[in-house]
Amino acid sequence: MQFTIIGNLTRDVIPGGYTLGGTSSYAGITARRLGADVTVISRSRPEDAQHPLLKDVNIVVLPSQHTTTFHNVYHNNVRTQRLRAVAGPILADDVPPELYDSDIILLAPLTQEVDPTIAERGQGLMAATPQGWMREWDSEGNVVAVPWYCAGRVLPHLDVIIFSDEDLIGDLSILPTIIDTVPVVAITKAAEGCVLYVQGKRHRIPTRPAREVDPTGAGDTFAAAFLVHYYQHQDPIQAAYFANVAASMGIESVGVSGLPGADDVLAYIQEHPLP
Repeated sequence: MQFTIIGNLTRDVIPGGYTLGGTSSYAGITARRLGADVTVISRSRPEDAQHPLLKDVNIVVLPSQHTTTFHNVYHNNVRTQRLRAVAGPILADDVPPELYDSDIILLAPLTQEVDPTIAERGQGLMAATPQGWMREWDSEGNVVAVPWYCAGRVLPHLDVIIFSDEDLIGDLSILPTIIDTVPVVAITKAAEGCVLYVQGKRHRIPTRPAREVDPTGAGDTFAAAFLVHYYQHQDPIQAAYFANVAASMGIESVGVSGLPGADDVLAYIQEHPLP
């Protein structure tokens, strides 16, 4: 299973320094631990692609003087973000041609960096976590929600889209269009699990109770786990439950260190099958 993720790795500010962050890291490590052969395309400083936890992930590093850097602050489950540095864009021609034939392609923008025309070229299961197309930032780096201006160029080419309620704050009116256009839509809702739309039909999928330590990257873990399971079994409802459980395990440690493997998730599901 060739799983390609297109989006920049990040540095996430933590007390005393930085930790590895970004959808590409969380989703990439999760997909690798679930058995996929993972390639990440990122514009970042080379040293940030050499993190020990990425040793089994193939990183295509595009040149950059900076690695995108976020400072995330959580209060009452609400995240406030500030950008400290921003890497450049990833264009369609930056993607090696053979990767457009990957079994799964996940478009994972964080700062508007992923060229929307990439969605037109993929041959396999095409998915997106569109949060980075729905945010901008001011001169001080404060991140704000905005409408998804390039949605019309991306949505018709997607098989799966995954996002949270928070991602749509900039334009809630787009939700019906997303549900009508994309065959499988997963909306993550933290401790409440997720809502899944399959060909427009709504399903509520529960999750596993978690001892939350660090919620950063939970949606990215969900995305990778969902796509791997869905590709293997073609059952979006079971894939959503599998992904909920995986994400709940991932938030019980700081950063990417506690992302689960398939055996951990399946052991829980065997004892607690979907009702």
